[in-house]
Amino acid sequence: MRHILAGSAAALLALTVAPALASAADAPTAAPASAAKYTTADTTIGDLLDDPAAKAIVEKAVPGFTSEGQIEMARGMTLRAIQAFAPDDLTDERLNQIDAELAKLPQ
Repeated sequence: MRHILAGSAAALLALTVAPALASAADAPTAAPASAAKYTTADTTIGDLLDDPAAKAIVEKAVPGFTSEGQIEMARGMTLRAIQAFAPDDLTDERLNQIDAELAKLPQ
């Protein structure tokens, strides 16, 4: 009888400890670095235009861009995606500058 109880206690212990150990093993060891809320590669122009702070950043880097007559047609695209259509205005340097400023916005 003592062996059965000992076996049951071991099984009960395994059932309660194993999930805790598995959870601990699955948990990340460090919090991931928070990604920027917006980027020129992943955020649509529409999303940037709809956020006044992001829109101001884009307008400062590329004056007149946010009020350009055909901007509405590009709302679903990213700044990096349309760079090929406006390489003189959307240079890598300007887009990197926009990314740096966007990264400063609160999450």
